[in-house]
Amino acid sequence: MARERTADGDGAARRARRTRADGSRPVTMTDVAAAAGVAQSTVSRILNDAPAPISVSPQTRERVHAIARELGYRPHPIARALRGAPTMLLGAIVRDITDPFFAGAIEALSLECKARGYSVVLGHARAAADEALAMTAVLEARQCDAIVLLGDFTAEHRLVEDLRQGHAPVVGLWHGSERDRPFPTVGVDNRAGVRAALEHLMALGHRNIAYVGVESLGDMQERSGAYMELMAAAGGPPPPGYVQTVANTVLSGQPALDAILAQEPRATAIFAATDTIALGLLHAAYERDLRIPEDLSIVGFDDLPMAAASVPSLTTVKMPIPEIVARGVELCIGERAWDGEGAAPHVLLAPSLVVRRSTAPVAAR
Repeated sequence: MARERTADGDGAARRARRTRADGSRPVTMTDVAAAAGVAQSTVSRILNDAPAPISVSPQTRERVHAIARELGYRPHPIARALRGAPTMLLGAIVRDITDPFFAGAIEALSLECKARGYSVVLGHARAAADEALAMTAVLEARQCDAIVLLGDFTAEHRLVEDLRQGHAPVVGLWHGSERDRPFPTVGVDNRAGVRAALEHLMALGHRNIAYVGVESLGDMQERSGAYMELMAAAGGPPPPGYVQTVANTVLSGQPALDAILAQEPRATAIFAATDTIALGLLHAAYERDLRIPEDLSIVGFDDLPMAAASVPSLTTVKMPIPEIVARGVELCIGERAWDGEGAAPHVLLAPSLVVRRSTAPVAAR
């Protein structure tokens, strides 16, 4: 009898491996049990790390895990949810997936979740409230353990209320520093970043510093407000034409630069709210035969990967993206996740200035 069971088990193992190889159907616990030569209930207890009335040897645990990896077994998230276990899925809604900044944020989120054994279900709302509402319904249907909002959605009140009434914990990343949020948020200290950029330019002798910002919520409003406040404190508010508001694209650099260069006194430096705008300003300056930094210094904000590769390389305020993402994930699925009691925590992390070749003293012009 023992020999017959062994032979049958070997045959089942071969069938399970063929199932995985030809992709005819997903690998199940039954397949893993057959390949391992143990009961399906044993496989379930081992893979779900559930308590067992009879102890399972370390050798059996190791063999079951090894065979599950070999066959490519993946637990079904909804089945796990029905058993009351975490689905190991984290939903993410991105405000603007075309923004290069969020590409880095999504990568950091994926790496952080992978390190915790989670997978990311990604949705793009294109800054539209109705689409964001539909996306939250999709993520909840997928039984996501939590939802992360990448970018500020707080102006979409229907979405915020829907999230408030939902079952999944929510964390917002890059929502600004306002405290009136129904869920935890993590972001950057925008005021500190703007101060670092302006103090760097002023230390180089610049006083006529223009600003190119973005019409948006949260972070962008805080950066423009900090610029106006700090410039006024340093010597008076800048001329109205020094402040330009554009779309967050590389192509917006051309009209913004033309408008700033038409002002008197002529600006000797420009601080841009994002690296995307700053890189557009670099290109627009090249098209107008302006030398950077001899004729004009430019500073960005974010430290995108392309900032170091631009010509000249871009001085910018570095965003601590991995740290912000890690704190956000910790607040929704980590051991110190917010339990919903009391005020929602709001965390701001400090940026840092990265000085490269797009800035120089005024005397060098």
